[in-house]
Parts: sequence; structure tokens; C-alpha cells
Amino acid sequence: MPNRIEHLDDLITEAKSLPPAVTAVVDAGERHVLEAAHQAASEGLIVPLLIGQREIIASLLSELGADYPIIDAVTQEAAADMGVQVIKDGRAKLLMKGYLHTAEFLHPILKELRRGPRLSHVFIAELDRYPKLLFITDAAINIAPDLEAKAQILQNAIDLARLLGNTLPKAAALSAIEVVNPALVSTVDAACLAKMADRGQIKNALVDGPLAFDNAISAESARIKGIHSAVAGDVDILLVPDLVSGNILYKDLEYLAGARFAGIVLGASVPVVLTSRSDPEPVRLASLALARVAHHREESRK
Repeated sequence: MPNRIEHLDDLITEAKSLPPAVTAVVDAGERHVLEAAHQAASEGLIVPLLIGQREIIASLLSELGADYPIIDAVTQEAAADMGVQVIKDGRAKLLMKGYLHTAEFLHPILKELRRGPRLSHVFIAELDRYPKLLFITDAAINIAPDLEAKAQILQNAIDLARLLGNTLPKAAALSAIEVVNPALVSTVDAACLAKMADRGQIKNALVDGPLAFDNAISAESARIKGIHSAVAGDVDILLVPDLVSGNILYKDLEYLAGARFAGIVLGASVPVVLTSRSDPEPVRLASLALARVAHHREESRK
């Protein structure tokens, strides 16, 4: 089992110890995107391969005093297609979303690079008031997953946690309450997921649910409510019921609780960095470090 990643800085430290990976930056013609790629290159994490409108990218690079190879792509659709192609050709090892919309970026990835049954996204949060890294999935790709999709999303997150050194991650399937109510589908799904883990349909994790957010992360809350669970109060992975609730949770933790984040897309043949166009540079840097470490550790298994 690889060494366990305890903090986001551990990801950056490990990524810096590795040879930088060529990273295709799709639709790179925007200052914040280029600044993040340039910073990651300066830190020794990546070698940027910039895809987009050559004249715009070259002008911005000149302002930054940087020089990286550019693949000209007139449209965002062409840039997304080219990003996939350079991965297939072996010219790049990682993919990073630039200034285009998520759906346009992911379309050719879904078509050409999907490796597992489902693409899903995981945010890894580091909070001052929680003792370990917290994995949140899926707050970026799957809008309203059914039970089968939730099982696949959860397995992707479990596999990533194990890749980062957590031998037996603890996962909570979240809902608004911690008892099964047939009128609230997320509670039924959560209970099914817990039983699926018991029967080996979801592997290599302890899964419990339904759990509300408070008793998933607080042992005291679980005790008060009479919940007896190996997961409650010691959770590693939070499986949210849908994208909306996950997105709100992620942004609440970032803006109100001061959480630090890294995030990547799982289920493709390479790690995919899917940062928001408004994400600050530290999130982009940590996400690229996560992608680099995940790719290296996965390759080392082969």
C-alpha cells in the first residue's frame, strides 16, 4: 500500500519529487488559466502543452514572460478534441480544463478516454476543524445519479482514497436524515449502498447510510442521536445525493469554512483536472499535484 497522503501539501511535495508530466491545457487562451499552468510549471509539477487560439495564447505568454508549445485550435470544440488526441498519441499524460465549459470539455473525453463504467469528480477538502482529508463526490459531473450510478461514483472515490494510501476508507451516503423514509429516495439509495458494500458489490470500504451531514462528521452528534456506526464521526468519503447538494456543500466549505481543495475527474484513462474558471490559483495547483500523484501511483501499480 502506498504512503498515506495526510495533507494537501503532501500531494504537492510528492508531485514535486516526480518528473513533471506533460499536461494538455485545453482552451488555454485566458490569463488565469495560463497563470495557473505557468505556476505549476515553475513548481516543477507539469510541462504545459497549450491548446487553443495561437495568437491569443502567444500574446498572453509574452506578457507572462513564458514560452510553452502551442497547438492551434480555432474553436473550443476543436481544442477539446485535440486534448483527447494528444493523450491518445502519448504526447501528454494529463488533461486540464481551461476556459471552455465543462460539458464541451468532457464530451470527447467521455467518447474516447473513458476507462471505467462512469466518469465522476472528487473534491478533497482540508479543513482546520476536521482531523483528516475529506473526499466529496460528486459535485461537478453527475447531476441526479440513480442507485447504480451512485455505486459507481462511490467506487471511484474509494479507489482514489486507497491510491492515496487509505487502506479501508469510511464512506457515508448522505441524505437529510439518518433513517430510511421511502418518500425520500436518497435514504433508500443510501441504505442500499451500505448493504451493497456489505455484500461486496462495493469493494474495499466501510459504507454506512443514510447519514445526515452532522452525524457523518461528528461522533458526538451520532451519539446523541443513538447512531451506532463505525463510519459516523470518522468519515473519509461523503457521497452526496446529487450535484446540487454537493456543489452547495463544496462552496459552503470553501467560502465559509476556509477549506482548501483539490479535485480531479476519475474514470478516464488519465486523471483530468476540472477546475472552475473562478477557482483560485492554489486550488488549481493542488489539483494538478493530485493528478500528477494519482497518475504516477497508478502507473507504478502496472
